Amino acid sequence: MRKTEVSGKLVEGTDPHFKWSHSYSSVFYSKVPYDPTGPMAWFQNYDVEVRDRVKAVSAKEGVPVSVQWSTSGYFYPIQIAQFALSHYSKHFTEIGAEKPRETVYFDGEDKQGSWKIPDSAHVERLYDAVSSNHYVEFNVKAKENADLSLEPSSDLILKLDLYSASNTSIFVKLEDRGKPYYLVYTTALEDVIRVEDNRVIYGMGRESEGKWIRFVRDLGKDLQKGYAPPNLNPSSGARNKSNASHRKKIKFKRTALKPIMLSIRGQGKLDNVTLVSSGHMETFFTAADWFVKVQDRKGGWSVPVQRRMANGALKLEPGWYSAMAQGQALSVLARAYHSSGEQKYADAAGSGLDLFGVPSGSGGVRAEFLGKFAWFEEYPTTPSSFVLNGFMYALMGLYDAAEILPEPAASRASRLYKEGMDSLKAMLPLFDTGSGSVYDLRHMTLAESGVPPNLARWDYHATHINQLLLLGSVDPDPGVLNSVAKRWIGYMSGKRAPHN
Repeated sequence: MRKTEVSGKLVEGTDPHFKWSHSYSSVFYSKVPYDPTGPMAWFQNYDVEVRDRVKAVSAKEGVPVSVQWSTSGYFYPIQIAQFALSHYSKHFTEIGAEKPRETVYFDGEDKQGSWKIPDSAHVERLYDAVSSNHYVEFNVKAKENADLSLEPSSDLILKLDLYSASNTSIFVKLEDRGKPYYLVYTTALEDVIRVEDNRVIYGMGRESEGKWIRFVRDLGKDLQKGYAPPNLNPSSGARNKSNASHRKKIKFKRTALKPIMLSIRGQGKLDNVTLVSSGHMETFFTAADWFVKVQDRKGGWSVPVQRRMANGALKLEPGWYSAMAQGQALSVLARAYHSSGEQKYADAAGSGLDLFGVPSGSGGVRAEFLGKFAWFEEYPTTPSSFVLNGFMYALMGLYDAAEILPEPAASRASRLYKEGMDSLKAMLPLFDTGSGSVYDLRHMTLAESGVPPNLARWDYHATHINQLLLLGSVDPDPGVLNSVAKRWIGYMSGKRAPHN
């Protein structure tokens, strides 16, 4: 850390003073005890969709596509779990007891909507005897649209039920202070996202055809992704190369965006077109269902890209598992089980415990330090890397599972959690530099190669503290956790360990 890394501000009030810090990050102090059925720690502060390392939220799967280690895009379980948990947490912290604002434009029953239909199109209201429900069936030729007015509304969460039959496209016209932009969701495109002038196009792919899907999209964030990194980078996708390099980043103000029109094209069925102020729980369950659907026979969610660390001294080939991913998936699935009562979530979480018992050298996530202390590896490298924040996130997931899941999964999770906590308390001093913390222990496992300590950036140092405070709040003997957290908080304001 350079000596110039210091900042501060004047704190007013009954005791005005100047507060200064060596850190650009802050510590999260929870106002309520941690409840594994409630918000996930500080995740209500996360906005995963807008991260630069997220290409977009897939219109096929409803979860983020990551690009941090591969510009072609892939599904990264940690990113998806944080996406789910952020929405679950916001459901509690943003909404509380208030019901989200909702405007129904078409439901096949009371709300018929204000439609503008070309003469050549077939749009008919039909009745489904099985569901006792009306819907609209449509067949609209290419280059024509059947339009449904969405005025007046300022809400940007679109929800609808869609059956795609052939070349189905949904168009949404938005205006930003009078300037038109278009979002297109189409089964005719396999790409995650493509941008053409004032149109941002999301591919739903042919696999979306032939079935009813519940469609929930944040129109504001979907539009923003077309005009922000990584989709301004020509290397982020071949389809964008023709115009990405000369498009400028645009920062849209959500309150200025107005949905104007929803249009349909191709063949399909449509029902329950609604704009709402919030769709957090439906987004959460979409992600939870993704974890159930893609879980493999080992109970894991593998990472499909290569990961290199320590300048290539540590390398993981595609298909590796992460204890952090397993743990955060447990936090998602346990909450989904609690909220819905559906056994599929408990079953998936129970299977997700299996890899915690498999050595990292055998394709699992379990390592041992000095042959004695169990450690659940965020990156199960050889030799082991012992990443601290990923290990503590795994412990948080095991705690959630132990508190929420039915037996026998709860007892399995509890044993793993206790085993990990014993290791954490014993090994914490190894991560203390006297002025900050280290991200991992590569300087010990790669000592013969002369690898230096991997100092934690201040944001990671703050995360270490936040995790220690949370784990200490639920631990019956938190002495070590709290004392280390207190010392590490001091480092953020310039305090240092004494010298000899």
